[in-house]
Amino acid sequence: MANHLETREAAYKEAISSGRLKMLMVFLVCASPVVASYVSYYFLKPDGRTNYGSLVEVKPVSATPLALLNGRAFSMSELKGKWVLATIDGGACAEACIKKLYGMRQVRLTQGKDKDRVERAWLISDDEALSTTTIREYDGTRMLRAKNSPLLKEFPAPGGRVEDHIFLIDPLGNLVLRFPKDAEPARIQKDLSRLLKYSRIG
Repeated sequence: MANHLETREAAYKEAISSGRLKMLMVFLVCASPVVASYVSYYFLKPDGRTNYGSLVEVKPVSATPLALLNGRAFSMSELKGKWVLATIDGGACAEACIKKLYGMRQVRLTQGKDKDRVERAWLISDDEALSTTTIREYDGTRMLRAKNSPLLKEFPAPGGRVEDHIFLIDPLGNLVLRFPKDAEPARIQKDLSRLLKYSRIG
Protein backbone atom coordinates (compact mmCIF):
# COMPACT_ATOMS: atom_id res chain seq x y z
CA MET A 1 0.00 0.00 0.00
CA ALA A 2 2.82 2.39 0.94
CA ASN A 3 4.61 1.66 -2.30
CA HIS A 4 1.40 2.35 -4.22
CA LEU A 5 0.99 5.74 -2.49
CA GLU A 6 4.61 6.61 -3.13
CA THR A 7 4.20 5.73 -6.80
CA ARG A 8 1.09 7.90 -7.08
CA GLU A 9 2.83 10.79 -5.31
CA ALA A 10 5.83 10.51 -7.60
CA ALA A 11 3.55 10.48 -10.66
CA TYR A 12 1.67 13.52 -9.31
CA LYS A 13 4.92 15.46 -8.78
CA GLU A 14 6.12 14.48 -12.25
CA ALA A 15 2.85 15.71 -13.77
CA ILE A 16 3.15 19.08 -11.98
CA SER A 17 6.76 19.42 -13.09
CA SER A 18 5.80 18.55 -16.66
CA GLY A 19 2.95 21.09 -16.58
CA ARG A 20 5.23 23.84 -15.34
CA LEU A 21 7.77 23.01 -18.04
CA LYS A 22 5.08 23.22 -20.71
CA MET A 23 3.90 26.61 -19.38
CA LEU A 24 7.49 27.88 -19.42
CA MET A 25 7.95 26.70 -23.00
CA VAL A 26 4.73 28.45 -24.09
CA PHE A 27 5.92 31.68 -22.42
CA LEU A 28 9.33 31.46 -24.10
CA VAL A 29 7.75 30.85 -27.50
CA CYS A 30 5.50 33.89 -27.06
CA ALA A 31 8.24 36.15 -25.70
CA SER A 32 11.08 35.03 -27.95
CA PRO A 33 10.21 37.26 -30.94
CA VAL A 34 10.38 40.39 -28.79
CA VAL A 35 13.52 39.21 -27.00
CA ALA A 36 15.08 38.33 -30.35
CA SER A 37 14.22 41.77 -31.70
CA TYR A 38 16.01 43.44 -28.78
CA VAL A 39 19.06 41.19 -29.11
CA SER A 40 19.26 41.66 -32.87
CA TYR A 41 18.67 45.38 -32.64
CA TYR A 42 20.87 46.29 -29.69
CA PHE A 43 23.61 43.67 -29.57
CA LEU A 44 24.09 42.33 -33.10
CA LYS A 45 24.34 45.71 -34.79
CA PRO A 46 26.39 46.11 -37.98
CA ASP A 47 29.43 48.33 -37.53
CA GLY A 48 28.62 52.00 -37.87
CA ARG A 49 24.92 51.68 -37.03
CA THR A 50 23.66 53.58 -34.01
CA ASN A 51 20.31 53.52 -32.26
CA TYR A 52 18.43 56.77 -31.98
CA GLY A 53 16.31 55.83 -28.99
CA SER A 54 17.90 55.07 -25.62
CA LEU A 55 17.15 51.66 -24.15
CA VAL A 56 15.67 52.18 -20.69
CA GLU A 57 15.29 49.64 -17.91
CA VAL A 58 12.79 47.24 -19.44
CA LYS A 59 9.82 47.00 -17.09
CA PRO A 60 6.04 46.62 -17.37
CA VAL A 61 3.93 49.77 -17.46
CA SER A 62 1.38 49.47 -14.66
CA ALA A 63 -2.34 49.13 -15.26
CA THR A 64 -3.12 52.23 -13.19
CA PRO A 65 -6.66 53.53 -13.86
CA LEU A 66 -6.79 56.45 -16.30
CA ALA A 67 -9.68 58.09 -18.14
CA LEU A 68 -10.47 58.94 -21.75
CA LEU A 69 -11.71 62.43 -22.55
CA ASN A 70 -15.29 61.16 -22.43
CA GLY A 71 -14.72 59.97 -18.87
CA ARG A 72 -14.57 56.25 -19.64
CA ALA A 73 -12.09 54.36 -17.50
CA PHE A 74 -9.02 53.20 -19.40
CA SER A 75 -5.85 51.27 -18.63
CA MET A 76 -2.62 51.03 -20.61
CA SER A 77 -3.09 47.25 -20.44
CA GLU A 78 -5.80 47.69 -23.09
CA LEU A 79 -3.02 48.50 -25.56
CA LYS A 80 -1.13 45.26 -25.02
CA GLY A 81 -0.40 43.51 -28.28
CA LYS A 82 0.57 46.81 -29.93
CA TRP A 83 3.72 48.91 -30.08
CA VAL A 84 2.82 52.17 -28.34
CA LEU A 85 4.38 55.58 -28.87
CA ALA A 86 3.64 57.53 -25.69
CA THR A 87 4.19 61.06 -24.47
CA ILE A 88 3.34 63.06 -21.35
CA ASP A 89 2.23 66.70 -21.39
CA GLY A 90 -0.33 69.17 -20.10
CA GLY A 91 -3.67 69.79 -21.78
CA ALA A 92 -2.69 73.26 -23.00
CA CYS A 93 -0.28 71.47 -25.36
CA ALA A 94 2.08 74.24 -26.43
CA GLU A 95 4.34 74.10 -29.48
CA ALA A 96 6.68 71.39 -28.16
CA CYS A 97 3.70 69.20 -27.26
CA ILE A 98 2.12 69.62 -30.70
CA LYS A 99 5.45 68.72 -32.26
CA LYS A 100 5.50 65.42 -30.35
CA LEU A 101 1.90 64.56 -31.30
CA TYR A 102 2.65 65.37 -34.93
CA GLY A 103 5.83 63.30 -34.86
CA MET A 104 4.07 60.26 -33.38
CA ARG A 105 1.33 60.50 -35.99
CA GLN A 106 3.83 60.69 -38.85
CA VAL A 107 5.95 57.84 -37.48
CA ARG A 108 2.89 55.60 -37.38
CA LEU A 109 1.77 56.57 -40.89
CA THR A 110 5.20 55.89 -42.36
CA GLN A 111 5.08 52.27 -41.17
CA GLY A 112 2.86 51.54 -44.18
CA LYS A 113 1.23 48.10 -43.92
CA ASP A 114 2.53 47.80 -40.34
CA LYS A 115 0.89 51.00 -39.11
CA ASP A 116 -1.99 49.08 -37.49
CA ARG A 117 0.59 47.45 -35.21
CA VAL A 118 1.30 50.87 -33.70
CA GLU A 119 -0.78 52.92 -31.26
CA ARG A 120 -0.27 56.43 -29.83
CA ALA A 121 -0.96 57.57 -26.29
CA TRP A 122 -0.90 61.04 -24.77
CA LEU A 123 -0.88 60.99 -20.97
CA ILE A 124 -2.37 64.35 -19.99
CA SER A 125 -0.75 65.45 -16.75
CA ASP A 126 -3.34 68.04 -15.64
CA ASP A 127 -7.02 69.00 -15.90
CA GLU A 128 -6.54 71.66 -18.56
CA ALA A 129 -9.14 71.59 -21.34
CA LEU A 130 -7.90 70.46 -24.74
CA SER A 131 -8.58 72.59 -27.77
CA THR A 132 -11.05 71.22 -30.30
CA THR A 133 -8.42 71.73 -33.01
CA THR A 134 -5.90 69.51 -31.21
CA ILE A 135 -8.48 66.79 -30.60
CA ARG A 136 -9.52 66.75 -34.24
CA GLU A 137 -6.01 67.05 -35.67
CA TYR A 138 -4.69 64.10 -33.67
CA ASP A 139 -7.75 61.90 -33.72
CA GLY A 140 -6.63 58.33 -33.18
CA THR A 141 -4.23 59.26 -30.39
CA ARG A 142 -5.42 57.86 -27.04
CA MET A 143 -5.81 61.06 -25.01
CA LEU A 144 -5.74 59.93 -21.39
CA ARG A 145 -6.30 61.95 -18.25
CA ALA A 146 -3.47 61.03 -15.88
CA LYS A 147 -3.26 63.87 -13.36
CA ASN A 148 -1.62 62.66 -10.11
CA SER A 149 -1.34 59.14 -11.53
CA PRO A 150 1.69 57.17 -10.24
CA LEU A 151 2.03 55.95 -13.82
CA LEU A 152 3.67 59.25 -14.79
CA LYS A 153 6.61 58.45 -12.50
CA GLU A 154 7.32 55.23 -14.38
CA PHE A 155 8.64 57.13 -17.40
CA PRO A 156 12.31 58.00 -16.76
CA ALA A 157 13.87 61.33 -17.75
CA PRO A 158 17.24 61.51 -15.97
CA GLY A 159 18.64 65.03 -16.01
CA GLY A 160 15.62 66.45 -17.84
CA ARG A 161 11.84 66.75 -17.99
CA VAL A 162 9.67 63.78 -18.81
CA GLU A 163 7.67 66.09 -21.10
CA ASP A 164 10.71 66.42 -23.35
CA HIS A 165 10.48 62.84 -24.58
CA ILE A 166 8.56 60.33 -26.65
CA PHE A 167 8.63 56.78 -25.26
CA LEU A 168 8.07 53.35 -26.80
CA ILE A 169 6.17 50.52 -25.10
CA ASP A 170 6.41 47.00 -26.55
CA PRO A 171 3.50 44.58 -27.24
CA LEU A 172 4.04 42.88 -23.88
CA GLY A 173 3.41 46.18 -22.11
CA ASN A 174 7.05 46.91 -21.28
CA LEU A 175 8.58 50.38 -21.45
CA VAL A 176 11.67 49.92 -23.62
CA LEU A 177 12.85 53.11 -25.39
CA ARG A 178 13.13 56.83 -24.70
CA PHE A 179 13.70 59.23 -27.60
CA PRO A 180 15.61 62.49 -27.11
CA LYS A 181 14.25 66.00 -26.72
CA ASP A 182 13.08 67.47 -30.04
CA ALA A 183 13.23 63.98 -31.55
CA GLU A 184 13.36 63.65 -35.33
CA PRO A 185 10.38 61.61 -36.58
CA ALA A 186 12.40 60.09 -39.43
CA ARG A 187 14.92 58.63 -36.98
CA ILE A 188 12.21 57.34 -34.64
CA GLN A 189 10.62 55.73 -37.69
CA LYS A 190 13.84 53.86 -38.50
CA ASP A 191 14.17 52.53 -34.96
CA LEU A 192 10.55 51.37 -34.90
CA SER A 193 10.73 49.85 -38.38
CA ARG A 194 13.63 47.66 -37.32
CA LEU A 195 11.77 46.44 -34.25
CA LEU A 196 8.62 45.74 -36.26
CA LYS A 197 10.70 43.79 -38.77
CA TYR A 198 12.09 41.39 -36.16
CA SER A 199 9.02 41.13 -33.94
CA ARG A 200 6.38 38.55 -34.76
CA ILE A 201 3.95 39.69 -32.11
CA GLY A 202 2.12 42.99 -31.85
